[in-house]
Amino acid sequence: MDGHPGQRGAPSPWLPGAPCTPGDCAGHGRTVSAPTAAARLSAGLLTVLAGVLIAPVAALVAAAAGRRTGTRLRHRAAARWSRAVLGALGVRVRITGHPGAPGALVVANHISWLDIPLIAAVLPGRMLAKAEIARWPVLGALAAGGGTVFLERDRLRTLPGTVRTMASALAQGARIVAFPEGSTWCGRRQGRFRHAVFQAALDAGAAVQPVRVTYRPTAAAAFVGDDTLPASLWRVARAGGLTAEIRLLPVIPAGSHPDRRSLARAAERAVRGSGPPPSPGRRTHPGTVASESANLPAESVHHRASSMSAAASSARTPS
Repeated sequence: MDGHPGQRGAPSPWLPGAPCTPGDCAGHGRTVSAPTAAARLSAGLLTVLAGVLIAPVAALVAAAAGRRTGTRLRHRAAARWSRAVLGALGVRVRITGHPGAPGALVVANHISWLDIPLIAAVLPGRMLAKAEIARWPVLGALAAGGGTVFLERDRLRTLPGTVRTMASALAQGARIVAFPEGSTWCGRRQGRFRHAVFQAALDAGAAVQPVRVTYRPTAAAAFVGDDTLPASLWRVARAGGLTAEIRLLPVIPAGSHPDRRSLARAAERAVRGSGPPPSPGRRTHPGTVASESANLPAESVHHRASSMSAAASSARTPS
């Protein structure tokens, strides 16, 4: 996720980083009681654990159902799991716009580890993530089983192969989810979209689905710089009225841009709000209370329960 440049020595020049720090944006705002927060956190972790235990059975069922039906079943399971974890943590989700057809490259701004389950709850698909995640206990195998495309961030020569893998998946109708900023930002500032992932969409003749993610209050959700995952989890569980909004912006049709640079700029403009307006109408996920839905992590491949900082968990993508 995030790539704060002050972590673990000087980064490679092609690895992006954000200047955001916890002091810039981390805060609590309105909070719930500590016992309520502890209950939320326990419920969220138990929901994640339940998903880990059920995942192998779900994978077998999906495999027996055939490719197309199996994909639908996996997506449905991932979305429900994500919603369940988000709900357990007390995060409300508001959805605006309408999803495009499957087989698109989904690109979004990056604020928090919450972005992963948030998008999975609405647009489940294969995630682009750093290769180190494949070596994590439990979650690494879970991510690999979920079809995650792994990126060797520090080995530039492997990038064309990763792009080819993404393009092949897109050409076969898979949905790929990526964060082209390559680093988490605080929400008040945003990074430039790196171009590499957009080459996969061009090679596959696939559409691009821009997505804008926002949180209110932003400070409770932002995961940047030296922030640690335990601190972030507690801040999210302690937040009162934390709402995540995912805005599904108009799809950029395949073939509408001649190269990855112009395609990246078009997607970036849309996500920043300087592109075409989103489709009208606000909706929420089925089963919500009032006009909002409660959701959180399913195939949350970017995090683990440790003292890992936001910077150390970077899923940076080169241009």
